[in-house]
Amino acid sequence: MVNGYSEAELKRILYDYGEERYSPSIAAKIVKTRELKQIQTTFELVEIIKAAIPAAARREGGHPARRTFQAIRIEVNGELENLQNAVETMFSLLSPSGRLAIITFHSLEDRIVKKTFASLCSGCTCPPEFPICVCGKIPQGRLPFKAQKPSSDEMEHNPRSKSARLRVIEKIERRA
Repeated sequence: MVNGYSEAELKRILYDYGEERYSPSIAAKIVKTRELKQIQTTFELVEIIKAAIPAAARREGGHPARRTFQAIRIEVNGELENLQNAVETMFSLLSPSGRLAIITFHSLEDRIVKKTFASLCSGCTCPPEFPICVCGKIPQGRLPFKAQKPSSDEMEHNPRSKSARLRVIEKIERRA
């Protein structure tokens, strides 16, 4: 990916999957560097990323390559594409009144789970002026509670839980 994707593709992946604000300069620096020599190690890539980011930004908020490596991992593993299918498949395997609980650690993952759960819980989509439902859509699930964030006590004892979100959907029993 690093040695083969176009600058536009790299920029899109870094921005969409890593939410990297310096994606244009990082993508440009990767392409410029690989014109001279293929990038072979993660250490080489880290140095390229550091060189593409302003010094002030390198000093704040964690490792400068974290978001780029996250974006690469998501792209290579097809994580977001597989997540929606996995959620729908797991839900379909639930027994009536069964619950599916998912913990997400990234806003992109959470958005997919939230939208998938919402679509499974949505019912009739007919316009309000229709006297009766003609779409035939009925909710398949319900949300027993809103998304849960870790408590301050949990975050104090487990700092890595800070970005975690727990979402739960319960399968509705269908009555004939």
